[in-house]
Amino acid sequence: MKELTIAATVENIETVTDFVNEQLESLDCPPKAQMQIDIAIDELFGNIAHYAYNPEIGSATVRVEVTEDPLAVVITFIDNGVPYDPLAKEDPDITLSAEERGIGGLGIYMVKKTMDEITYEYKDGQNILSIKKKI
Repeated sequence: MKELTIAATVENIETVTDFVNEQLESLDCPPKAQMQIDIAIDELFGNIAHYAYNPEIGSATVRVEVTEDPLAVVITFIDNGVPYDPLAKEDPDITLSAEERGIGGLGIYMVKKTMDEITYEYKDGQNILSIKKKI
């Protein structure tokens, strides 16, 4: 398991992505799965940066674990910000036009559709969101 604790700012999305991609490269992760994971990092870490501590800046921890049988990567985002379960929000109706659809929710919907598993819990004052992607 590898872990990175960093300021939860939009500017650090690239650092978090590079950190995770280092782990993925050692697993010979297929490019499509890596791209989907990168998009998920952008969405999830971006949400923490924008909303968890607003207007202050707090830290977030990103943990990367590898599981066997089947080979998969589990990426966990942990912050001490405002409690927020992105999975509790209803999925957007993607059959509606952009104008008819409400604002927000599309990013987490994409993450839910591209990851094999996504879980959230609020425990000991922390938001803990994990995504799992089979490689």
